[in-house]
Amino acid sequence: MIIAVLAAVALIGLLAILTYIGPYRSWTDRASANDPFDPCRSAKVAGGSDQIGGPFTLIDETGTEVTSEEVLNEPALIYFGYTFCPDVCPLDVARNAEAVALLEERGIEVKPVFISVDPARDTPEVLAEWTEYMHPRMVGLTGSEEQVRAASQAYRTYYRIPESPKDPDYYLVDHSTFTYLTLPEHGFVEFFRRDVNAEEMAEKVACFVENS
Repeated sequence: MIIAVLAAVALIGLLAILTYIGPYRSWTDRASANDPFDPCRSAKVAGGSDQIGGPFTLIDETGTEVTSEEVLNEPALIYFGYTFCPDVCPLDVARNAEAVALLEERGIEVKPVFISVDPARDTPEVLAEWTEYMHPRMVGLTGSEEQVRAASQAYRTYYRIPESPKDPDYYLVDHSTFTYLTLPEHGFVEFFRRDVNAEEMAEKVACFVENS
């Protein structure tokens, strides 16, 4: 019961930070005047976009330790999930991959990034096979529990792994499902919910890239 309450509180806190408010032009004129991405935005982050994102160190699919600076060296779409996810993650990540393909047709290269919140099962080898299936340029990242937790906290994501699963090989991980857009020199600039389709995502991302 306590765990459920804490999980609910964490999720409410996340939703308070990532708040959809409709047309961005309803914000103050002063904020719009200082924002080069004003024409692109459809979502507002409580406290400002600098509340999301930050440095991290994780392990890539080759088993090499990498930093956020090395990974996010070009426009990137970041998703936190896990490869054993039965439905939500595959659908969301496939949507992101489709958006990346649409952007490639327009001459815009965006790096799809998948960060596992299930490091016990998502080894570099498992990630390599899964991301290759999703998109040939997708970068899969895992790490120690501490490294994954730090990256998750930087992006204000939520996840919870069962403490004592009946079967250590088969269990579900509760997690948030936002996709984050980052740009070099700017960091986090936008997030996307599950109800955004690939075409809509590609249009938004193109707007941000072209105005960066």
